[in-house]
Amino acid sequence: MFTSARAELVTLRDHLRFAVSRFTEAGLHFGHGSDNAWDEAAYLSLHALHLPLDRLEPFLDARLLPRERETLLNLYQRRVEERLPAAYLTCEAWLLGHRFYVDERVIVPRSFIAELLAETLSPWISAPKAIGRVLDLCTGSGCLAILAALAFPEAQVDAIDISPQALAVAHRNVDDYRLADRIRLIESDAFAALTDETYDLILANPPYVDAEAMTALPLEYRQEPALALASGADGLDFTRRLLAEAKSRLAPGGILVVEIGHNRVALEAAYPRLPFTWLETAAGDSFVFLLRREDLP
Repeated sequence: MFTSARAELVTLRDHLRFAVSRFTEAGLHFGHGSDNAWDEAAYLSLHALHLPLDRLEPFLDARLLPRERETLLNLYQRRVEERLPAAYLTCEAWLLGHRFYVDERVIVPRSFIAELLAETLSPWISAPKAIGRVLDLCTGSGCLAILAALAFPEAQVDAIDISPQALAVAHRNVDDYRLADRIRLIESDAFAALTDETYDLILANPPYVDAEAMTALPLEYRQEPALALASGADGLDFTRRLLAEAKSRLAPGGILVVEIGHNRVALEAAYPRLPFTWLETAAGDSFVFLLRREDLP
């Protein structure tokens, strides 16, 4: 199919139609930046052709050069045959208008905490400039640490990950945003490598996929590091550890913000006495919770 297409497809419109047909035929899963075959094909094509990602219409009937056609078809073929998320094919991911370098060493950024940082966690944080120290646990690509540094301009940010491979990606992103003087990257298993540091704000988008869900993940998600996804039988292994240890790491009046996927019911059943505040996101109010230092056991 891809071989014969090389002789028949001429315009960008031709290639997009072909890509959507192949993506749909292959039953690809979308969830790493787009949620349908058309948007994914458009993004991959515009990126590969070095065109503005928000301006497709003017270029639809442009005739492509032979090398451009080859580039697009190779990209589509890899997406179909290798089931790689689009972000791994382009080595970039976008989160609330911010671009981050990504590859297979990190999960593709998609945290609901990002949209809360865009509003500086208002109203729970009333004075963003008063936030002096922030910790981002399980930082991965460093995206939330960077967004936190942008949201809280006076803050020093520590970003922790257990994976040295992930931290190498985070280093690249921190350098790209010229924030190396404000973001410290630390290799650590949760809080283990810290000494006596305390924080006004701790953020965590930790592993939270339960064992049953891990076995059912689409192939695209299985390309991501399992270390950053799996968290025991009920998906709460890391969150339990976090709740047990976070109080000693928060400054007086400090807050903890954690993303837990679809585990709200299980979490509330496990901690019936904790006064979770569930934060409203674009997907609803069941995915991110907030606790104050004084609420923690």
